[in-house]
Amino acid sequence: MKGASGQLVPRHVAIVMDGNGRWARARLLPRTAGHRQGVVATRKVVRACGERGIEVLTLFAFSSENWRRPQAEVSTLMELFFSTLRREARELAANGVRLRFIGDRAAFSVKLRRQIELTEQATAGGGDLLLNVAANYGGRWDIVQAVRGLVDDIAVRGVGGENITTEAIEGRLVTAGMPEPDLFIRTGGEHRISNFLIWQLAYTELYFTDVLWPDFDQVALDSALASFARRQRRYGKTGEQL
Repeated sequence: MKGASGQLVPRHVAIVMDGNGRWARARLLPRTAGHRQGVVATRKVVRACGERGIEVLTLFAFSSENWRRPQAEVSTLMELFFSTLRREARELAANGVRLRFIGDRAAFSVKLRRQIELTEQATAGGGDLLLNVAANYGGRWDIVQAVRGLVDDIAVRGVGGENITTEAIEGRLVTAGMPEPDLFIRTGGEHRISNFLIWQLAYTELYFTDVLWPDFDQVALDSALASFARRQRRYGKTGEQL
């Protein structure tokens, strides 16, 4: 897909937003200050993606492994989720953004689960950008829950294992019905996927940057998009076949 500038633009961008804690530590601030500044960066990037014609943006907000962090930090993150959802829902809806949470919600408080539902309902009519927030999400969990659902369905229908296909599993992932990510971005200098969309990233272009998430802005996003536009995606073919 080409944007207004004629440059090839990914339909689906997935981002690991890394570096909030290090951003705060470099400024002698508590880690929570980094997370709050990270919300500001998120707001800018969501707006920029919509302006550039990206259809789907998936953000890794809280992994299933992040529960291992200090309890005080986890509690702050949960409260930040809640307050941000309540504050941003109206603006997201006004800008044509539809918000979806992907992940296992069972571990969240009743208050937070209810706010998630309210925000999803309030933004359900957004047709310009689908914003997926991966919270209490893990790629392995996603595959396991998909396979479990498929196996249960096969048991009920009394059919054989030949029904466990790539397409059947993809149809039960939390991203079912969406285009696979074209571009994966990780900020903060680490070169890992960290259990994020591990099935869906099979043919995704990977982009790593040293920029810490609170400093990631429209200019940094455009650098990632320019890198993507220069790449040749072959999907197993030769360059001559394209």
